Amino acid sequence: MARGRRRVEDPATARRILAAAEQHFAAQGLAGARTEEIAMAAHANKAMLYYYFGNKRRLHRAVFENLLRQLRAAVFSGFKRKAAPGETFFAGVSGYFDFLAAHPNYPRLVLRQAMEAGAGFDWLVTEFFRPMHHEFARTLREGIARGEFRETDPDQTALMTLQMTVSYFAAAPILSRVVGRNLLAPEAVAARKEALLDFLRHAIVRSGARS
Repeated sequence: MARGRRRVEDPATARRILAAAEQHFAAQGLAGARTEEIAMAAHANKAMLYYYFGNKRRLHRAVFENLLRQLRAAVFSGFKRKAAPGETFFAGVSGYFDFLAAHPNYPRLVLRQAMEAGAGFDWLVTEFFRPMHHEFARTLREGIARGEFRETDPDQTALMTLQMTVSYFAAAPILSRVVGRNLLAPEAVAARKEALLDFLRHAIVRSGARS
């Protein structure tokens, strides 16, 4: 499948278009978002949008490419280090959480893409979701083999970890109304991260290995 973005001569305009497109695709989906509204929100014109991104579908892909490039840097960089499994695992969780906190549109974009399914979702699974799950599960297996982690099912634990991390941000607008406060406020996000990491440490790290 063609990449979403061509050579950029005016990066500031391209960044504004990507930012506006991210907001519109998260709120309205690929089918509902309108290129003229995206261009207007980016203080650009449709001609520039089509020049840089070709069409709406390629713009949609470019939004994902831009987000996943940052997500890879946040998560996979931790797995490439030569460190103990516990340090590696929790660095990956922390990086994923911080990425989601900085990009609240991401869960809605992924959910909309999953509902539409098809080839537009397959490349996300192949290029990112499956490798990310693999790295978390591999690190858990290594930690279990070294006696650092409890005996658990690595695949299930990896899936639960990823789900617990992303679900907070996906459900925050609803849960904020339930608890009567903004769960995306900085102090609430910080408290959630601390609670998540503490929960995971007690769930998977052997008691003698906890710091």
